[in-house]
Amino acid sequence: MTMLLKTAALRVDFDGDRRALQASGALARMIQPALNIMNQRLAEEKPALIRPNDMVASTWLPPIPSGPFRRLLANEAKAAIGRPIPSTVSIEVTRSCGARCEHCLIREGEGELSYEEMTRVIDQALDLGSCIITFTEGDPLLREDIFDLIRYIDPEKAVVNLFSPGLELTAEKAVKLKEAGLYNLIIGVYSTNPEEHDQVRGVSGAHGRALEAIGAALDAGLMVTMSCHIKAGQVERIWDLYGLASELGVQELSVWEGMPKTPEEKLTLIEKEKIVDIYRKINSTPGGPRIFANTYFEGQMLGCMAGRRWMHVAVDGSIRGCPYLKESYANIKEVSLKDAWGVLRRSRDFEGSVWHCPAQEIFG
Repeated sequence: MTMLLKTAALRVDFDGDRRALQASGALARMIQPALNIMNQRLAEEKPALIRPNDMVASTWLPPIPSGPFRRLLANEAKAAIGRPIPSTVSIEVTRSCGARCEHCLIREGEGELSYEEMTRVIDQALDLGSCIITFTEGDPLLREDIFDLIRYIDPEKAVVNLFSPGLELTAEKAVKLKEAGLYNLIIGVYSTNPEEHDQVRGVSGAHGRALEAIGAALDAGLMVTMSCHIKAGQVERIWDLYGLASELGVQELSVWEGMPKTPEEKLTLIEKEKIVDIYRKINSTPGGPRIFANTYFEGQMLGCMAGRRWMHVAVDGSIRGCPYLKESYANIKEVSLKDAWGVLRRSRDFEGSVWHCPAQEIFG
């Protein structure tokens, strides 16, 4: 039995043998429902990774036990009493990218946050209680100080994720990411068909370079998530992508609902049910990578995280509920991250639980 959290009103213990979380104390009744959801997932689904001293239930969550997971539990307790905290803060760190994706919205702009502005955002996020920091857009590996930024984050407070199209990763950079303390590298693969992937990226050979990057990262001892986006008519390709993820040896395949540009690209309810079925089948089958699906995570498990458990810092410093919702509520160049979170919350745009992705509702 490992004690994960202890305050005057709440204690949370983790039984590693049973893979179960248990709360006690005055606030136990309020947080236990959230723990029950976690316990059900731990009991029914395979973890992404089991290591000698901890377990990674999903690459999107801190390991159990750890300082960042303890902070995640504390945030859930605060949410239970009506004081939500952004456990996840994603930050767009650069406009630079070797890919030329049509869906990219920041490539044509100018400017990005300086190192000093970035470290101030990180400090303020950690002060708020955030426990998952994600660097994204366009390709963070093209930012020269990215290794310093990863190293800057206290591993006892937060884990660090990094998105990349995989065009710039070398064996040397993979080792530097590992040494800097990167928790999880996320590389997007849109299709098992190289031509389809290259067309999305706008770069010939992008598919092969992404797979080479995944191999280099795994060789360096990094945890790797292969990420994909699925639109209408593409659900069955998840099986092919999972097969590729298995061959590569990544820890998790992450399936996101692609943002539709036309009504025909929007996933139907039947297709979403199929994604959930695939999610359950894969995660209940021993061996192979775990699968993450926001269709399940936001549709049945916790609901939409935007503005509730998640805050996004855009490349120009503007604050949004998540990367997919475009309305800005403040700018960290003008206010603190805490004040920006307050403005976002007071907007009342993120009240209650929403059991779907609001960004998907552009076509009703």
